[in-house]
Amino acid sequence: MAKNPLNKGTLTSNAAGIGPVTRAMVDARTRELALIAGRKPPQVTREDHERARRELTGGSDTDRQEAVLDALPESKRWDPVPGSAGTQARESPSEDEDEEGRSETEQLVDEGVIEAERNQMLRAAQAAAKKDRTEP
Repeated sequence: MAKNPLNKGTLTSNAAGIGPVTRAMVDARTRELALIAGRKPPQVTREDHERARRELTGGSDTDRQEAVLDALPESKRWDPVPGSAGTQARESPSEDEDEEGRSETEQLVDEGVIEAERNQMLRAAQAAAKKDRTEP
């Protein structure tokens, strides 16, 4: 979905427009980003300033390196040894699976079903015992 170019750089606060992005707004957000990164507000970096500007103006959140990588075809994005065909690694058994190959989730579901059955049987037995005591 294309962004409306007329709204680029316009901010709202609680659905009330606060106007176009100003240098003071960018500087304030830059200081916030530096503080979040663990630096004192006077120790802002160029990256903090660029990120603040991107955030406030609705620019792309990807940096230049990510943009270059995104432009490459999928097959070229990561090739540690060019020309190497590689080999398929054998599948290692998961620590989360039991002897039957069931995942932890499946094991928990099975345990829950067994416990629910036990609870149902117990309630039915208690109800039957109560009924037997009340009948003459």
